[in-house]
Amino acid sequence: MNRSTKIAGGVFLAAFVWVASGSILGVEDKQTFVPSTLDDSDEVLSKVRTKLSSAQEHQRSIMLYGLTEGARSVQLKVETAGRIIEVPLKKGSSVKEGDIIARVSMADRQARLKEARALVNRYKIAYEAAKNLSKKQFRSKVQLAESLSKLESAKATLRSTSVDIERTSVRAPFDGILNDVDVEIGDYVAIGDVCANIIDLDPILIVGEVTEQASSLLKIGDKASIKLSGRNNLKGTVSYISKVGSVQSRTFRIEVSLLNPGGTIAAGVTTELRLNQGAIKAHFLSPAALTLNEIGELGVKTVKFDKVRFHKVQIIDDTQQGVWLTGLPDEVELIVVGQEFVRSNQKVRSLNIDSDSAL
Repeated sequence: MNRSTKIAGGVFLAAFVWVASGSILGVEDKQTFVPSTLDDSDEVLSKVRTKLSSAQEHQRSIMLYGLTEGARSVQLKVETAGRIIEVPLKKGSSVKEGDIIARVSMADRQARLKEARALVNRYKIAYEAAKNLSKKQFRSKVQLAESLSKLESAKATLRSTSVDIERTSVRAPFDGILNDVDVEIGDYVAIGDVCANIIDLDPILIVGEVTEQASSLLKIGDKASIKLSGRNNLKGTVSYISKVGSVQSRTFRIEVSLLNPGGTIAAGVTTELRLNQGAIKAHFLSPAALTLNEIGELGVKTVKFDKVRFHKVQIIDDTQQGVWLTGLPDEVELIVVGQEFVRSNQKVRSLNIDSDSAL
């Protein structure tokens, strides 16, 4: 054999001896699989704290800000022309129905009244005479009708003059507050000129705007709680719910009536208004338990069968102590600590803070 053949044979023989020696001596192959000592029971679970929550009967309410308004407000206008000769009351005064707010000069009205009365008396005598003559066939029916027409015309003039004299006194149409006076003594006024503004503050109205959904839950006669600065809570009654929504805000006007003897509550005051909407089953919890899901919906996370579940909720009332919300089963195990670090369907270990069980 040549030299290259001998070298190749030697290399083959050396390789065979090395492989055979491994099998004989029992040396393990480096690729042999070593079973893991971990199993599913050793999975590390997230830990959360939970609290059992049960639904309770809760009086639903809407809280909004309102503004006080007078129950009635009118601008008094002059109904006869003339010069103002008297303004007996100052603005801000309390007035009773019928009180004189301003007086217009009589001028020649009294003279015209006497003339009208004299004409009525004259035509009345003439008519009676014509009637007697007509019965004796000395006057025709046409002449009798003319006498009656003149009498009725004179009576109309007398009534018109009397009404014009009454209108020289501008009177309050109802009890209220003389909010403003627009005339002074010596001013000349024409028919239709504004001379004063009167507002009725008892009852006073608290006016607010509610959503379409809220307006559908309200009804006339519902009770409302009203809070004014520096006063205890007051009780009022819903007296008006608009059936036409605002085009701009899509809200509906409501009015709450509140007794206001003496007009102690002024118009234009901002108030806090809470409207009751009946009882509903709801859960009460701390706002800290609220969270958001992946698409930004507000809700809470619960544990059931050791798995996390997300429930979308709706807040129906917000207080200083906590929030009332719907959207949950009657009884749930709420996650109150750790809800931000777990996701839906994730398996967790929980500690109920009411039972102090171990994690």
